[in-house]
Amino acid sequence: MKILGEELGNIGRWYIVLPPLLLIGFLIGLFFLAAAGQSRLNAADERVHNSEDRQRALDEFFGLFSDAESEQRGYLLTGADSYLQSYAAAAAKIVPALDRLHEAYGLSAEPIYQFERLRILSRKKLAELEATLALQKKAGLDPALGAARTDMGRRTTQSILRIIAVLHQRENAELSAATAQWQSDLRLWRWTTVGGAILNIGLVVLASFLVYGDMRRRARQATGLREQKRELARQVDERTEELTALSTHLQGVSEQEKSALSRELHDELGGLLVAARMDLSWLQQRLPTSDPTIEQRFKRIHESLSAGVDLKRRVVEELRPTLLDNMGLFAALRWQFKESCRRTGLQCTETIPEAELRISPDAAIGVFRVAQEALTNILKHAEAKSADLAVDVQPDTFVLKVSDDGKGIMPNRRQTVTSHGLASMKHRIAALGGSWEVQAPAAGGTIVTARIPMTRMLLRETVRPLPAA
Repeated sequence: MKILGEELGNIGRWYIVLPPLLLIGFLIGLFFLAAAGQSRLNAADERVHNSEDRQRALDEFFGLFSDAESEQRGYLLTGADSYLQSYAAAAAKIVPALDRLHEAYGLSAEPIYQFERLRILSRKKLAELEATLALQKKAGLDPALGAARTDMGRRTTQSILRIIAVLHQRENAELSAATAQWQSDLRLWRWTTVGGAILNIGLVVLASFLVYGDMRRRARQATGLREQKRELARQVDERTEELTALSTHLQGVSEQEKSALSRELHDELGGLLVAARMDLSWLQQRLPTSDPTIEQRFKRIHESLSAGVDLKRRVVEELRPTLLDNMGLFAALRWQFKESCRRTGLQCTETIPEAELRISPDAAIGVFRVAQEALTNILKHAEAKSADLAVDVQPDTFVLKVSDDGKGIMPNRRQTVTSHGLASMKHRIAALGGSWEVQAPAAGGTIVTARIPMTRMLLRETVRPLPAA
């Protein structure tokens, strides 16, 4: 949301959240509308069904009433018992049919008066039919027919028919109104469903558009991040190359300064010390004395000058080994390894080829400094009893391996930037295009291995063109 807020302002978060909320709210509203519409349809359908039930009950009552009257007249005219049985069956069903009709109307207050009149008239008509049958049995056919043709019987029948017609008319109107209401509710429900579906589709399309837009925005951001990552990687590579070149240059300058300082110390300081010793010897010869105090002073001066010459020689060798320039890399490595082990009492083993190679000065000083730093680490930190130095000259690779039996190097210290000695060795080998690794065997100790391509080690011969004839 923070990204959206930055891109779209204060409405950024609502830009994505609002459509799903509207969609959920609309679906809930549509559910309740559909439920309400279905309830209205059910109510209208029930209304139609009840009206049809009441009409069937009216038709049943009217049919039974007509059957009873016609069967009674058939019996009067023919005297057949089958008519009398049909009449009795129809007459017995009239009252239950009237009860069912009343039940079909339920608690409706409007037709109660008609039901009461209909019930009274039905009983009256049945009593008239029974009286006519009794008169026929008692007095004969003619008196019974005369009684059946009287106006009283017709008026009762007409009253019953009028009530049934009124109820039929009322139910027809009710059925028409219920049917119209059902159709109206059905259309409303259909239009609500269609409108809801259209709005739902619109919201889905809108949400899809927003999601698609958000996906495109994220894709653009991912592309931008990848571009930034590549640019940062390129800048890091450039800075790494610059720092590597700078470090290589600084190491080269340092070696040049050490070499210049070594020459100055060797030439200037060495000359001064030698001259002082010569002058002192000349004075001692020209001014002989038997005073033991003076002789002791001369002796102490000789010893101090000798110590100064030795100190000068060690400093010069540390700054720039003369063996490296005069005798070669292998001789300098042997001297450095044996001299360091002699001073510290370390048991050393060296495996170095006898024949010297024509190694470039930069490669020679780089390999010498790596071996020197590795040996210094052994003496300072390893607490070792023995050390090994091995040089293996392969056709394509120069291999330098320095190992010891000390306590080893912790894994986290191998990668730490504060291990300047390790970093210096690694950089010197990398500057020569080689690889460098530190191993800690399970048996203990440390193994430092450097591999350098021979093409970077050997001194390149400069071919000078022949002079023109």
